[in-house]
Amino acid sequence: MTQIKIDGCQTCYSVFMTFLTFFVGTYFLLAVPGPTNTLLATSGAGAGISRSLHLLAAELCGYLLAIAVLRLALGPIISDIPIAALLLRVAVTIYILCLAVMLWRVNTRELRGGAAVTFGQVLLTTLLNPKALVFAFLLLPLGAGPLELLPWLGVIALQILTAGAAWIILGATLGRGARRLGRPDLVTRTGAVTLVAVTGLIWLQSFLVA
Repeated sequence: MTQIKIDGCQTCYSVFMTFLTFFVGTYFLLAVPGPTNTLLATSGAGAGISRSLHLLAAELCGYLLAIAVLRLALGPIISDIPIAALLLRVAVTIYILCLAVMLWRVNTRELRGGAAVTFGQVLLTTLLNPKALVFAFLLLPLGAGPLELLPWLGVIALQILTAGAAWIILGATLGRGARRLGRPDLVTRTGAVTLVAVTGLIWLQSFLVA
């Protein structure tokens, strides 16, 4: 009986530590600047908090769909065919650089109208976000089936919404400062530079790992 209790305590402790690592790792990953966070902050700066909240639904759908596709379909292909991972990385790079050009060219009138960042842009950017790979294959339990993943995905969904809202609020705060300086376009151009920098870091990490 004593041995059973000890084994039960060890199992509970192991599950708790696994969940704690997952919870902290997920928030840390979502806090790191990236393409999606840059767009959320840019929208918060240009359109304001209330007019940017709908973008959180795009981020959530993008991440959950990307995780599902990676776990069920693309994961085996990417692991078996190295050129597939390279082609995917090139496609992501081209799209992010196009977004950077779009943000750089946004004029002051568009920024004040809140049209700088759209739902579709956030959705597609999140679908191509390399962070989804980390969620799918590092943070989520690899041996878990679709039903077993539901509680984990529920926690991720809550974290995505709260972290995304924090980025929008941060962007809105920075946007007010930029408007006081008379340079509202400073935020979108900073976002464009950040996207280019993130793309460079992705490729640098790939070369270092290879």
